Amino acid sequence: MNYILFDDSSRPHLLPFTHTRPVADIRCGILTMRERWEMCLLKAGYVQGAVFGQARALAKGPVTTGTLTEPYLQPVFPANPVKDNVYINGAVFGTIALADAIFQLEPGQALAKGYYIIAARLPENDMGIADFKEHILTLPSQHYEGEIHSLKNLWDIFTANDRAIKEDFELITKDRNSAPVPDGVTVTGRQNLFIEAGATICAGSIINATTGPVYIAKDAEILEGVMIRGPLAVGSQAVIKMGAKIYGATTIGPGCKVGGEINNVIFFANSNKAHDGYLGNAVIGEWCNLGADTNCSNLKNNYAEVKIWDEAANRSVFTGLTFCGLLMGDHSKCGINTMFNTGTIVGVSCNIFGGGFPEKFIPSFSWGVAEGTKLYDFNRAMETAGRMMGRRGKKLSEEDLAMYRHIFDSRR
Repeated sequence: MNYILFDDSSRPHLLPFTHTRPVADIRCGILTMRERWEMCLLKAGYVQGAVFGQARALAKGPVTTGTLTEPYLQPVFPANPVKDNVYINGAVFGTIALADAIFQLEPGQALAKGYYIIAARLPENDMGIADFKEHILTLPSQHYEGEIHSLKNLWDIFTANDRAIKEDFELITKDRNSAPVPDGVTVTGRQNLFIEAGATICAGSIINATTGPVYIAKDAEILEGVMIRGPLAVGSQAVIKMGAKIYGATTIGPGCKVGGEINNVIFFANSNKAHDGYLGNAVIGEWCNLGADTNCSNLKNNYAEVKIWDEAANRSVFTGLTFCGLLMGDHSKCGINTMFNTGTIVGVSCNIFGGGFPEKFIPSFSWGVAEGTKLYDFNRAMETAGRMMGRRGKKLSEEDLAMYRHIFDSRR
């Protein structure tokens, strides 16, 4: 069976992160939405195969997924349909129970919770994402009785992170043994700590996993004197700098480098906040860099509900939250001593510097100081992106460049 993850109506409300990726590639918890679905489908397939006497018949591992998304993103994230496909809503948090229900679908059926479509089984088709979303609403559906969680709003990414880390921790570590705790590291709640082989934790670090699980992936590095309170996920090749203070629920994605004080933040991958400064209730995309002593407010002085800019609606919206910090799209950078106000949205490939507070909404490809920005030259922006990626052995493809050119040309 072939699996394709599709974007639902939440996508426009998850900008700026969905400018450069489908909803399925948002990280929340230890895993991205895609990684979680692939793991759940694989594990459920093994169980189903055993139950029906067809060991590994439904999932031969590893499971890989295609994507049905906006036309300009499709070349970067291809669908790869075949004759028999299961389309799965990429905004839904995958579970083994949901994967079990998906395996029961007959061709031409959908799986739904009320009017909310979770999945559909269809033959190969040439429909774009808009026509596809209309078509699946017409299919006969099986009703899913269990609980589901999904991403609907931008702030859901960090508010759901506590639950997502805990659920991912159970999924990933079940029936596995952690590497031992190194000498000189203080741990409380040892049963909630999982260290992959190859991770490094230096002496003098303190890990409190009684407040939530702590997962440290292969080749991650925690330097001397780091203080951690779970839930926390540290991705492969991520680094936590000396003396950092990390509060849950925080995810430090693969290849990220972080320091200072961090509270309930998600770093997607390959981004840096390597120096002192505070960041809380925030989401940082890929290939971002926060200059030394960058600070972000996550609480208004009058303790009022935080509003943020909704790009799709082209207006400010209430979040229902008292705490909401910085939400920064891919490839954006800020200079030293940058101060971000409560609920600031930064688009894709921005370069921010100067004194004072920047605007609370900084459109993609903005260049300049807090007192005013101008349009960032596209070629210069891509040169900067290429240089940062080159430091980690990666480069922009022609498909990537076309995607960024579309974002640039569509900039409001």
